[in-house]
Amino acid sequence: MQSPNILFLMCDQLRADALSPDSVCLTPHLDGLARRGVRFCRAYTPNPVCSPARASLMTGLLPHNHGVTVVTHTVDDDQACLRTDKSHWAQQFVHAGYSTGYFGKWHIERANDLARYGWQTNGSYESLGMQTAIRQRVQTGPYRLAGYNTAPPGYRADSLLYGVTEAPVENRMMTVAVDAAAEFLENATAGPTPWCCFVSLTEPHDPFVCGEEAYEQYDVDTLPLPVSADDDLRGRPNVYRLAADVWRGLSERERREAAACYYGSVTEIDSQFGRLLQLLEANGQLGNTLVILTSDHGEFLGAHGLYCKNFHAGEEVYQVPLLMAGPGVAAEQVCPARVGTHDLASTLLEYVGLVALEVPDSQSFFPLLANPEVGSERERGYAEYSGGRMLLTQRVVWDGPWKFVFNGFDYSELYNLDDDPHELHNRVLDSDAQEVVKHMCRIMWETARRTGDHSLFNSQYPILRVAPYGPEI
Repeated sequence: MQSPNILFLMCDQLRADALSPDSVCLTPHLDGLARRGVRFCRAYTPNPVCSPARASLMTGLLPHNHGVTVVTHTVDDDQACLRTDKSHWAQQFVHAGYSTGYFGKWHIERANDLARYGWQTNGSYESLGMQTAIRQRVQTGPYRLAGYNTAPPGYRADSLLYGVTEAPVENRMMTVAVDAAAEFLENATAGPTPWCCFVSLTEPHDPFVCGEEAYEQYDVDTLPLPVSADDDLRGRPNVYRLAADVWRGLSERERREAAACYYGSVTEIDSQFGRLLQLLEANGQLGNTLVILTSDHGEFLGAHGLYCKNFHAGEEVYQVPLLMAGPGVAAEQVCPARVGTHDLASTLLEYVGLVALEVPDSQSFFPLLANPEVGSERERGYAEYSGGRMLLTQRVVWDGPWKFVFNGFDYSELYNLDDDPHELHNRVLDSDAQEVVKHMCRIMWETARRTGDHSLFNSQYPILRVAPYGPEI
């Protein structure tokens, strides 16, 4: 029997709750995918920005180990470099006889050398963009409706936050990537060898852009705003409030227009991914294909008064959608396990019968695909953030209902997500929560030690002792 095929569908900045059963977002094809498989309701990213998260997904490593700690284009060429001695799961797929192809947004390392990392067909935007016909075809505007980031004074006022474009979807980058992937799949499904196809879209990353048809599917005036939309961010790090100042002038109508454009973009993504699922079904390969849908990180979309990601460690940017369906995967199930997208590396290898990566940073959750009900035993998660153009240190620990955020630049944070799912009440200084704070610090320091996060673990210098409890607690 032929080994199972893999279709990996990736978005950029897709919120987990956009695909929840009660979401206002219209995604009929992805809803169908969820019904055929397992939805992981507590999946998270190990880093809330693009390049580090994507490199972790490929290597199973935390950013401090694979070397891409910030977005590659924001630093000098000798920084945020992917360590080439680290194993990528696609390399092992090639060794096992798979035909591999990658399409769309790469944004993992600087060289765009996908073959080095196991992708035989390079359909990245950088590669596709070299083709004159595609460059002439792609459009972004003009915009029928647009909202801009205009504050504070002195920054560019033409920074688009959201827009309804007049450019047809077939002339936008999401379709370019899906067209290239469809061509690969037409050839791959006709051949005798198993295949792995990775399709990575830039959307719904800000600016949130969609076409008129998708926008009109949403009643802007009735779209709900986040519960935390008017959060004053008291008791949280000062930089959170500073960042939120950018959007304090937005009206409720503008916030709802932004949400409608975001959800409209997701609806367009659903249609594009639906094309690939329909192609596999028509070619008789859907039944032997594991389909994965996830995102590199989430999006605030007005929660805590914020948009985009960075700085604030909210669940809106750390929680990501994760749907998996295919041979051997339970159908119509929701798994409560806390799994990271970096855990996918070993999970996929084990799924196709290969040896999981031997790294301390991540762990396969392959058994949960057939038996998702046992996922309640995976209660812990760990993530790290090093900033972007402005560097700082954060570590995030989840254990059961508790979430702890170590901030190396301000007071840390502690939330009980069962009681406070919107993270409005920081309990890190509460006297009755100190045993929990100690427990979460122990997990953080043990993870730093085990995974070789030496810079953090060895921060014994007196003025650097800013965690609530040190590594010897």
